[in-house]
Amino acid sequence: MRLLTSALLFAAAVSAADVAANQGRPSLKNAVYKNPKASVDARVADLLSRMTLEEKTSQLVQGDVRNWMNETDGTFNQTGLEWSTRTRGGSFYVGIAVPTKWISDAARMAQEYIQKETYLGIPAFVQTEGIHGFLAFNATIFNSPIAHACSWNPALVEKMASAIAVESLALGANQLFAPVADVARELRHGRVEEMYGEDGFLSGEFAHAYVKGVQSHGVSAMVKHFAAFGPAEQGLNVGPVHGGERELRTTYLPSYKRAIIDGGAYSIMTAYHSYDGIPAVADPHLLTDILRGEWGYKYFTMTDAGASDRLCNAFRMCEANPIDKEAVVKYILPAGGDVEMGGGSYSFEKIPELVAAKRISVKEVDQAVARVLRAKFELGLFENPFPALKESEVPKAIHTKEHVALAQKLDEESIVLLENHNNVLPLSKTANIAVIGPMAHGFVNYGDYVVYGSSKHGVTPYDGIKAVSEGTVTYAQGCERWSTSQEGFPEAIAAAEEADVAVVVVGTWSRDQNELWMGLNATTGEHVDVDSLDLVGAQEGLVRAIINTGKPTVVVFSSGKPVTAPWISEQAAALVQQFYPGEQGGAALARVLFGDVNPSGKLSVSFPHSVGALPVYYDYLNSGRDIGDVGKVYENGTLAFGHQYVLGDPRPLYEFGYGLSYSTFEYSDISVDKVKVTAKDTVTVSAMVKNTSQRNGQEVVQVYVKDLVASVVVPNKQLRGFEKVSLKAGESKKVEIKVKMQDLGVWGARMKYVVEPGDFLFLVGASSSDFRGNVTVALK
Repeated sequence: MRLLTSALLFAAAVSAADVAANQGRPSLKNAVYKNPKASVDARVADLLSRMTLEEKTSQLVQGDVRNWMNETDGTFNQTGLEWSTRTRGGSFYVGIAVPTKWISDAARMAQEYIQKETYLGIPAFVQTEGIHGFLAFNATIFNSPIAHACSWNPALVEKMASAIAVESLALGANQLFAPVADVARELRHGRVEEMYGEDGFLSGEFAHAYVKGVQSHGVSAMVKHFAAFGPAEQGLNVGPVHGGERELRTTYLPSYKRAIIDGGAYSIMTAYHSYDGIPAVADPHLLTDILRGEWGYKYFTMTDAGASDRLCNAFRMCEANPIDKEAVVKYILPAGGDVEMGGGSYSFEKIPELVAAKRISVKEVDQAVARVLRAKFELGLFENPFPALKESEVPKAIHTKEHVALAQKLDEESIVLLENHNNVLPLSKTANIAVIGPMAHGFVNYGDYVVYGSSKHGVTPYDGIKAVSEGTVTYAQGCERWSTSQEGFPEAIAAAEEADVAVVVVGTWSRDQNELWMGLNATTGEHVDVDSLDLVGAQEGLVRAIINTGKPTVVVFSSGKPVTAPWISEQAAALVQQFYPGEQGGAALARVLFGDVNPSGKLSVSFPHSVGALPVYYDYLNSGRDIGDVGKVYENGTLAFGHQYVLGDPRPLYEFGYGLSYSTFEYSDISVDKVKVTAKDTVTVSAMVKNTSQRNGQEVVQVYVKDLVASVVVPNKQLRGFEKVSLKAGESKKVEIKVKMQDLGVWGARMKYVVEPGDFLFLVGASSSDFRGNVTVALK
């Protein structure tokens, strides 16, 4: 064992097994696959023809940097590197909480060993997480994906993804497990924070932007979790999903297709769940018929961690003790699953034995390997297998001022103003402010997929407010996030009474990538699901106590999903939603509260009145929400009985696309460039939008389409375009949004996609229920 100090430490060491394996093999001097001017098809075919079955298998099993690097002290194991390369050499994972130099050195050693000491020199994918930042110490932390979509600004997310790619490449990582193209239709699911929202069109635009951003720097995106992972039964993380073919194609697949096909993603991660009784990890209809047959996808899929074992130990489709590795391979490989991630039993290592016994074919293996190689060739890995920077240059790429400023900008545009009674916001900078609540200070309330210890670094709401305020700012925690104790209430009440205004920050919390699996408490995150969307513990009581002081109270929900507390909407002076922030989240929040930034965020997910009203997504099928009279339980205990529901309301409290501004906007002259069209036409929807206030602001113009008569039951309306426009006080702009009629088709009764003749109502407005005008378009 020796320290990871230089790649020179291993250059002379080659195992006897590797030497023997390479003896007698043809010279590679004129090998086509080494010629960057040759076509990718020719390079793949040439390389594949030169590979042994064992080398092919190695490309289909994920390795791990810990196979040759000790994560405790950074020491290097030569034998481990040789073994990992030989058996799991196609890719390896580096997303662990160790010094960045260790990661860079270990990755460099692996790639140089592959180039210098293996016969074929096939570079590896160096993989890690990256949904809202490169998973490494000191990398820039951006806000969570659920917040990204609330910006309604995909261009910002493309810039973010570009920054993440730059930081990843600085240490040699060339593949990111992102974006998440799942649709957040089940709000109890712990991973809502990782999704872009409830709508497939909006989610697809952001997933597409992410793919374009990272891949513009030669880093491969891995779109996940394919497909329809979001609406799990009971909101349980890996629970089954119930749905039919039409729902799959109408609601869930569009966001993936936008990222995978339009974005050109080089890889896909399959999902843990089953859809209609078929595990996503081994679904031939999804992975072969649709993905390859219909969409023409040429690259590879990879299982999620440990997902291959679930065929046996969760789905009971094979023996689980021990795992029937043969069955696992025979389910996944022929179905169109290509690479097995770690975390399970590494069943794919059995491939050579199964080929020898003629239980699987070489053709099936070659098909999977060819997809992996194609991605590596097109990404340029053979020409530049290790693009990492010199150690002295890393600080110029990671956590730069530009990246930190971008993180703050994205947070600013993602904050959603839900209520602003009597225009209490923006706050005066000379006001005396009490900042209260368990999410207000003491840690930064990040979402999951951040490196260990991240919550100790960043700008809290109290930090941000104190930095901007010119008055007195005090802080009182009030309560612990995980406790029902009200011991801290008196201090918080006293702070509020002494102040001009109180800002109370409450919500949900997640954990970093180490803590998440330590059994620590959390209310969101992977495998952390809920049966209530109410505030936990004493938080709601704290809000009530501060409001009861009579001081204007601004409530901030810092959360990874919607919170259900309708009474706060009514009684708080203002209500702000900040989905899990980035490292500058507190600074962004302060700038919004004080009016230095005019809030422009719009909800990417609807808020229910209560968990019992789920689901509340806006694009319910025709005949849904046939509502009569609703009921309500008033604060004083009065019961107002209704029927849909008896004591509740099935409509959203805040609808998809909703968000207030300090400005007001007026829409006029809503029109289309043509009212009679064919299925091949693109309609340009136009609207004049005027800022009728005295403050500069941004408005998100949204276009929805309603298919007035269809041959099957379709969504009542669907988002089909949007644009975020900046308007100075008093300024007017013409906004034009294009909609392809081909995108307005239905999956008919025979499951054929058709754009049916008839009338389509184009609705233009500020949310999914706030429409400012409409135009009817007739399709011949």
